[in-house]
Amino acid sequence: MEDDITTELRVLQSHLDGMLDRVQHNSLTLKRFQTFEMRLLNLNSLAEMIDQLLGDAKSFFDLDVISFCLIDEKAEIAGYLSDDGYDYLSNKQLILLRDNELLKSTFGLSATPFLGTYKQSCCAEFFLKSDRKPVSVAIIPLRRRGKYLGSLNLGSFTPNRFINDMATDFIEHMVSVVSICLENNLNFEMMRRTSLIDTLTGVNNRRFLEQRIGEEVDRSQRNDEPLSCLFLDIDHFKSVNDTYGHQAGDYVLAMVAGMIKKQLRSNDVLARYGGEEFVALLSNIPEVMAYDIAERIRKSIKDLIFNYNETNINVSISIGLSTYQPEKTQLKTSAEISTQLIHSADSALYVAKENGRDRVEIGAGIETVMTPRMVS
Repeated sequence: MEDDITTELRVLQSHLDGMLDRVQHNSLTLKRFQTFEMRLLNLNSLAEMIDQLLGDAKSFFDLDVISFCLIDEKAEIAGYLSDDGYDYLSNKQLILLRDNELLKSTFGLSATPFLGTYKQSCCAEFFLKSDRKPVSVAIIPLRRRGKYLGSLNLGSFTPNRFINDMATDFIEHMVSVVSICLENNLNFEMMRRTSLIDTLTGVNNRRFLEQRIGEEVDRSQRNDEPLSCLFLDIDHFKSVNDTYGHQAGDYVLAMVAGMIKKQLRSNDVLARYGGEEFVALLSNIPEVMAYDIAERIRKSIKDLIFNYNETNINVSISIGLSTYQPEKTQLKTSAEISTQLIHSADSALYVAKENGRDRVEIGAGIETVMTPRMVS
């Protein structure tokens, strides 16, 4: 009798210890989850969110494989990431979808997560870039306001890690947070670019240039690297508007902007300065290289035939060039350097116009006081 009571007490103590361990584990898990949520909510860009999500979620859920699908019908997300210098093409965990057909066919209108054994027929597209396919998966759709945004795809090499009837409270809550953060980041990126992008040409606007040039000068000083500036202007652009109409002029502007951008690197800054003028900032590019780039741009524009409503239009472009060399100047502040860098390129553009247009001219040293140009 006494032995039976002792045994029962030991069993009860074991149950109590197990319950206490589970409570402590759940408490720790909750704290980690709250930390994970706060990190996501405090991020400032889509690129940061993607990196944080793919890294933290994999660690948090002890996963072998994780991927993130985003619907990018107009390639806007790709553009956002490229503009921020994020190499999304090399990220094997990120998949950009051109439409929502994969998600609709997988989840339907109910948007119920898929949990269970990996099946090639319905799971392969969600782990498209993975070197090794998982055995057990949880594929969870991301939705906001009845619209698919993408999916978060979790994979394990352990069979039965994810089963159809398992509790998914943590996962579903996390996905709700991810969906909100994703929607907020996409809205922020859209507003940021709407305010800093020239809607006609699709390149940055003057406001963006004014914000960015100080950063480029600071980087140039910090790394002791040259910074070159191109001031570009379409020759006789008024005659294009007068002869072919303003819609044709808008078309030419957009095509010229696109051609200039093709000649630049992804980390170079190109902005529409105003009217038919553009400014490009080329980081770590010395004067000789900048001149070659400017000549390449000039020749590409001159050789291009713009076909608008079956009418061929030819234009040329004049370019002024200036280069900042940190070791050769005594100017102290970024504002001083930025102002004179632009003024030097602007004055060189004026010389190019005076010398017959369709040419590249190099400006004087940026410590020389420049006279504002008068030619349009």
